[in-house]
Amino acid sequence: MIYRESGQFKTSYRADSQIFPILQDRIGVVAILIVALFLIPMFASEYWINAILIPFLIFSLATMGLNFLTGYAGQLSLGSAAFMAVGAYAAYNFQLRIEGIPFLISFFLGGCCAAVVGVLFGLPSLRIKGFYLAVATLAAQFFVVWCLTKFPWFSNNSSSGVISSQNLAILGFPINTPETKYLLVLIIVILMSLLGKNLVRSATGRSWMAVRDMDVAAEVIGIELMKTKLLAFAISSFYCGLAGVLYAFCYLGTVEPDGFSLELSFKILFMVIIGGVGSILGNFLGAAFILLLPIFLDIALPFMSSLLNLPISNAVVSHVQVMTFGWLIIFFLVIEPHGLARLWAIAKEKLRLWPFPH
Repeated sequence: MIYRESGQFKTSYRADSQIFPILQDRIGVVAILIVALFLIPMFASEYWINAILIPFLIFSLATMGLNFLTGYAGQLSLGSAAFMAVGAYAAYNFQLRIEGIPFLISFFLGGCCAAVVGVLFGLPSLRIKGFYLAVATLAAQFFVVWCLTKFPWFSNNSSSGVISSQNLAILGFPINTPETKYLLVLIIVILMSLLGKNLVRSATGRSWMAVRDMDVAAEVIGIELMKTKLLAFAISSFYCGLAGVLYAFCYLGTVEPDGFSLELSFKILFMVIIGGVGSILGNFLGAAFILLLPIFLDIALPFMSSLLNLPISNAVVSHVQVMTFGWLIIFFLVIEPHGLARLWAIAKEKLRLWPFPH
């Protein structure tokens, strides 16, 4: 009875094409934004902000970048963490070597550097696809980390390769508390999410989906494959690079190659698969699921062991986490390839028809 479209008439193309055409969706989004912008900074603990909310937002942004490339354009990539590293190191060096440059400009330029690197490693997509393209992008992961390790200029000649990020300040206002860092990350993620939502509904997004479904047919109807694929790599890498900047400056507090390992690339890929391929909402659902599942298992497994009087070591808990991730990947690939976003869409459809069967 609550989630109904009846009585909501659209009298213009603008009203029909808005991002959230249903009133209930607009109310829900506004309520979520109010909670995220005002209530969470006031009442959330420092642990929740630093350990859960900030990485959740950053990984949602990185997952969105990979989803543009894999979910919408159909180009497989295993180098997301490498593009995040490019963005982080580029922003660090812009701040280090250009005196007085604003942080937001450094963030943007870091994303642009990641986009350039993404286009370079996206060139093989013009000739190969599928598994072979995934291997080609995997080379970016090893090559970028090797460059950052072997060329000390990137780390300001640090002997260990681990460098502390500069102290954040936006328009003279210091960003040095968990609440201010959270708000900075949140505002950037909101803006980039709205931009991404509009992007996939534009001619560019439709071109990506046409190439994903059948590239030969897309080329026949006039879509330029080279331009479309490279643009997907550029935008995807820009989002990942911006996420890498936030990851280094607002979460880790350091800029180091080990923070952008191959494991991080696979984690972002798992978020895409579990959250939903080709879905903006799925990016947030997948990131939340992957981040909260280990915390849930860390609490649930010792509790179950105490009930059953069975000792469970920390190593067993970590192994169970890995096995659970593997099982979930298989489950979503076989049972529901569109992930949690599709399950949410099915639930909304049932709400529209409730109490009638569907």
